[in-house]
Amino acid sequence: MKKILIIRLGAFGDILQAEGAIHDIRNHHPDDQITILTTSPYRKIFERCPWIDRILIDPRAPRHHIFALLRTRKMLRDEYFDIIYDLQNSGRTLMYRAWLDATRSQKDEDYNLEIARRRGRKLAILERIGLQLEQAGISLNHTLKPDVSWMADNVEDLLTVYQLDKGFILLNPGSSARHIQKRWPYYSELAQALMDKGLRVITAPGPDEIELCRSLPCPALFDGGKPLSFFRLAGLLKRANYVIGNDTGPMHLAAYLGVRGLALYGSHTSARATGLDAFLDIIEVSDLSDLKAERVLSHVLDAVKSPHMP
Repeated sequence: MKKILIIRLGAFGDILQAEGAIHDIRNHHPDDQITILTTSPYRKIFERCPWIDRILIDPRAPRHHIFALLRTRKMLRDEYFDIIYDLQNSGRTLMYRAWLDATRSQKDEDYNLEIARRRGRKLAILERIGLQLEQAGISLNHTLKPDVSWMADNVEDLLTVYQLDKGFILLNPGSSARHIQKRWPYYSELAQALMDKGLRVITAPGPDEIELCRSLPCPALFDGGKPLSFFRLAGLLKRANYVIGNDTGPMHLAAYLGVRGLALYGSHTSARATGLDAFLDIIEVSDLSDLKAERVLSHVLDAVKSPHMP
């Protein structure tokens, strides 16, 4: 039995993007032990992931914390991995691979994105990962179409409490606090316009978005007064008729659950680069502040014309 290491540290959307690749790596190594190196916010996701055997947590210590880095190096070297799939391909993980090379002889089995990177932005991230795995001789059955349905918890209790059994539109107006440039500024106007059309509209804020979501005219869903867990959010998204949001993790979650939705992009990146254009409707503009609520409303109303909507 070989020891396989997959490296995927974050963020949330990146973790979800890697699901299909991890599934294909598992199929390629059915009898080997697969360990994921990730960060603590995503431990619970990988504890549930059916393609992973073990989890190692990277504390991502700053480079000037020498003793912390030495502890991480010792943790990795003590494992004696046979094959490494670095799905992060950052400066940090290049350093980790250099540490691990010192303990291994088959360095040619370290599969990374260096060739894909030379292809530039013409490839979406899932296509880059696919090229990486093809280098390793792995069949791409799932890499280009992640499926995180195993993340979805039952949320019948939430649907009952918030009276959502007849269908609803879910807004994702936020982003991480570090990337507020991704936030479209007119969700309040959109929510009110949708409700004026008789549609049920809700939001489910993450920790960085609570005050933002509470400022909207639609209900903000909480679980015992706290933001929904990844698994409860997945369950709620699966029950949504339509999802609208920015370039943010919950929109990746919706995409890989097969939920219909619309993602809004400004100049920070492109839908093509993130790959969400293969899963969701997209409106892409040079400046999100110039994207008026009327345009988004028109798109959403066309998309949700369905006998299942209230």
